[in-house]
Parts: sequence; structure tokens; C-alpha cells
Amino acid sequence: MDKNIPKISLNKLLDNDDDSISLLSNALSNHGFFVITNHGISHELFNLAYEYSEKFFNLSDEIKNSYSFRESAGARGYTPFGKETALGETVPDLKEFWHHGPIIDESFDSRIMENITVNEIKNFNNVFDTLFDEMNNLGMKLLSSIALTLELSEDFFNKSTEKGNSLLRLIHYPPSNNTNMYRAREHADINLITLLIGANEPGLEVKDKSDNWIPVSSSYEDIVCNIGDMMQLVTDKRLKSTPHRVVKYKTDEMKSRYSIPFFMHPSPDTILKSVFNDGDEGVLAHDFLDERLKAIKLY
Repeated sequence: MDKNIPKISLNKLLDNDDDSISLLSNALSNHGFFVITNHGISHELFNLAYEYSEKFFNLSDEIKNSYSFRESAGARGYTPFGKETALGETVPDLKEFWHHGPIIDESFDSRIMENITVNEIKNFNNVFDTLFDEMNNLGMKLLSSIALTLELSEDFFNKSTEKGNSLLRLIHYPPSNNTNMYRAREHADINLITLLIGANEPGLEVKDKSDNWIPVSSSYEDIVCNIGDMMQLVTDKRLKSTPHRVVKYKTDEMKSRYSIPFFMHPSPDTILKSVFNDGDEGVLAHDFLDERLKAIKLY
């Protein structure tokens, strides 16, 4: 683990430990990445999630493509290999992925879609419903700590995210040779915060203020967290949405790489506006997301 990317205990954060809050504050303003330990989510659930993710991506292309819905920008279900292209890039990322969101009812914004049931894999949806709830609860706790670093009320983000448009993304990077090292090219996330489950595979790198790339590693039990563009927007760039990428090093084996990030989004009807400038009119979260999805070629 690079010394510039701190490890922070969730227990200490929730106790409002001064050193932990200070570590978090520095990480958020410097490069927007940190690692959470002692988060309380079971390793067994992580193992199960990766097992079921691999089961899905091992299905035939014909079956996987039957779950692809391009008209909704892949908001739920499957997005085939080579579709998503990082903002400003022309070469697509070397990945395929699946999107899973909350279990919705009439209390959710009508623009938040229902999950898609994978008929070929028993308990697939149950596993990811459970994981979604665990990650969403963790995200809410982290947003409370982030609010404190901004001298906002602890529950500042609660109303917009309790029934937010958050999602789990199951990613498969197929085996690749060394002709293209960029499995996911340089990009920043769209959302408020991202929580990455068990980032023990090599390849994730973060760009620092001097434009150097810092390899990020952690134990399988930990969760890597970073700030997204929505949070950078509402904090007038006080909190950094940092560019990152996924690469294949020449020394790595030619094998598949799996990853499961959780993207925490507000509800589509949330107005994203500066918390420091009362005159900011802001932008609707739905419109902000829609514009970015078109820019990365998911429409």
C-alpha cells in the first residue's frame, strides 16, 4: 500500500476519532482515495459475490447478450465487451459488466429501474441483493464521516441517498496480451463515492497531483474508496475526484481479472449544488448522469 493512500478503520471513524477524521480529510482533499478496514461485511459474502460473478461471465455470449438492454444505457443487466469508452478516449475499455441496483418499491423515484433476474443461475439475485444492502449501509456511514470533514451535519447526505440510484457493477476483464495494457483507461467516476470490494488484484492505479501513477493495493478484506465527480461538484472541488485506471503489467499472468465496485448515487430528483455557494443553481442528478452516460458511449 502506498503511504499516500491511508488505511482507516471504520470503527474509529464512527467513533469520530480525531486522527481518523484528519486522515480522511487529508485523503479526500489530496487525491480522493482511501482504504477502509474493519467495515464489518463478511468475507464469506465477498467470496460468494465473486463466485457468482464468475458464474455469470462464464455463460455463453448468447445468454449474456439476452440480458443486454442498450436502450437504458445498461442501467441494469449486461453490457458486452468493448462497449464502454472512457471520457475523452476513442479506444473502448477491455471489459464486460453487469449492473445490479436496489430492490425498489413505489417510494423510489420512478426513474430507478428494477433489477433483472438471471434465470440460469439460482440465487444470483439474492446474493447481490444482500451485497447491495451491505455496501449501501457502509456507504451511508462513510458519507456521514465525509460530511463531518466538511463541517456539515452528520446526516447531510442521508435524504438524497437513502433511496438513491446506486448500483453494484460486476466487472470481468478477459485475459489480454501485452499489445494493449489498458484494461480500463484513465477516468473519474460519475457518482458521489465508490466502494471497491476486495481490490487484491494488481492493476488499479491512481493519478496524484504531480501526474504520477500510484499503484493501489489492499488486502482482500479491505474496501478501497474514492470520491466521484458528483461529490467534487457539490464541494466546489474541495474534495477531489481523482483519475484512475486499470492496467495489465507485462509481468502479470494472462488471466481474467474480476472486480466489484459499488457506485453510490443520489436519487435522480436530487439537485447537485454547491454546499459552499448559496447562489449556485445546481444541476439535476438525473441530467448529470444521463449526459455522462452518453459521453462514455453507453447510449
